[in-house]
Amino acid sequence: MMRIFYSIAVFFYRCAITLASPFNKKANLWHQGRVHLFETLQKKCKGKDHIVWFHCASLGEFEQGKPLMQKIKTENPEQTILVSFFSPSGYEIKKKDNVADIITYLPIDSKSNAQRFVEIVKPEMVFFVKYEFWFNLMDCLYQRNIPFYYISAIFRPSQYFFKRYGFWFAKQLKKCSYFFVQNQISEELLQSIGIKQVEITGDTRFDRVNSIAHESYQLDFMIRFREDKKLIVAGSTWEPDELLLKDLFPTIAGNYKIVIAPHLIDKEHIKNIKEKFVSYKVLCYSEITDQDLSSYQILIIDTIGLLSKLYKYSYLSYIGGAFETGLHNILEAAVFGVPLFFGPHYAKFNEAVSLVNLQGAFSICGYNELLDKIKLYHDHPEAYQQVCEICRHFVHANLGACDKIWNKIKH
Repeated sequence: MMRIFYSIAVFFYRCAITLASPFNKKANLWHQGRVHLFETLQKKCKGKDHIVWFHCASLGEFEQGKPLMQKIKTENPEQTILVSFFSPSGYEIKKKDNVADIITYLPIDSKSNAQRFVEIVKPEMVFFVKYEFWFNLMDCLYQRNIPFYYISAIFRPSQYFFKRYGFWFAKQLKKCSYFFVQNQISEELLQSIGIKQVEITGDTRFDRVNSIAHESYQLDFMIRFREDKKLIVAGSTWEPDELLLKDLFPTIAGNYKIVIAPHLIDKEHIKNIKEKFVSYKVLCYSEITDQDLSSYQILIIDTIGLLSKLYKYSYLSYIGGAFETGLHNILEAAVFGVPLFFGPHYAKFNEAVSLVNLQGAFSICGYNELLDKIKLYHDHPEAYQQVCEICRHFVHANLGACDKIWNKIKH
């Protein structure tokens, strides 16, 4: 009975997105990307053998799963990596990434769609990165004895699996071949509902950001822009974050510059950011030519794909999202060993909680708290270096999740 209710809910979800698609760009991409999904998938999979399938909700989960994809390709080059996305924000950005042999949307989770997708792909094994529980798909894999795993998974007591009314949902989780979780709480929660196939292996994002940090690259425009000033790199910002930076900047403008890489890069948002800093020299990344970048004070990154490399040039980093929508990836900055700052809503993010407790990251409610830290670091450089070392050590101490997962599966 619960499966029927679940399938009905999924059906109405699809209907809602279809109805919204003429009026919403993201909904339209979601809908259009699935119109000829199976025909396209059939062509992409033709002649492909030994398919290992990774499902990623969106962009962040793709980056989280990428180290394991790379490891499998290195050790087993004969295997085919297929990546499916649920969200257009992941698919549209990564649809040409060369780590995967096949990239596709995941169809809506009806029983017939799940069966058809699996029949076309014929995966040898399946990895769900972090979360997304598609119960018809999970049942299809289970019935066909296809092993599937959750990697870098994290669970919280508030989730319905662990409530009295969540018995059916908990039963579906038991079909998973193995859970590779980030922390002890997740392990204990799964064990409390009778799931024994679980192990703490950590978060593969640490392996991913460490790999990026060790790439050999130089962003000349960042060096030209920074010149002899200190940089605050603000990543994945939303309006509350940008308002905070606007209030902060007049006090520090003599010694600092700010690089803002907003989460949304539509024209209206970029225009709003420019208006906040109208008293200063502001430049967008797309406007860079041969001008004297050192004369500008604010640089807005109005493109996708640069952020993880920008943090390399920061004196301190500000991570957006923790005032309203949810904190974005802090590890991309932490790996470069700089102090981290973000808003007050970070409790659901395990790495943020850990770094705040270690005093490598700081939650702030207003610009004055950030200003106090800047003054402290100016007067006491040793305090700044201490925070930098905390961040570097934190990332280094949490490396190796990818190796742990793959070694377990191989054996």
